[in-house]
Amino acid sequence: MDVAALSVMAPVIGVGVASMSIAWVVNTWIRVRHGYPLENSWGKAVYPKSTEAEERVKLLTQENAQLRAEIGSMKDRLGNVERIVTDSGYRLTHEIESLRERGEAN
Repeated sequence: MDVAALSVMAPVIGVGVASMSIAWVVNTWIRVRHGYPLENSWGKAVYPKSTEAEERVKLLTQENAQLRAEIGSMKDRLGNVERIVTDSGYRLTHEIESLRERGEAN
């Protein structure tokens, strides 16, 4: 390459590099504005640290623990009800009451 061709191509290359840099900045700005994740040089998503997201995770974790405790107590209560219903004394009392109701109806 001679100096004349290089002096003509240098501004074209400079404008090309500048326009690509501006296009990259505008593209990144649009992605951030619309909530798309940013990407590093390997194409892997990069998420900025957010205290709001951490607080939300903490609240959801607490709610999850409360719900699990409530389900545990409900299982215990259901077990007690099943034990009462399947108890032979309860069944016998129920049968006696049904016989009494039949006797009163006649």
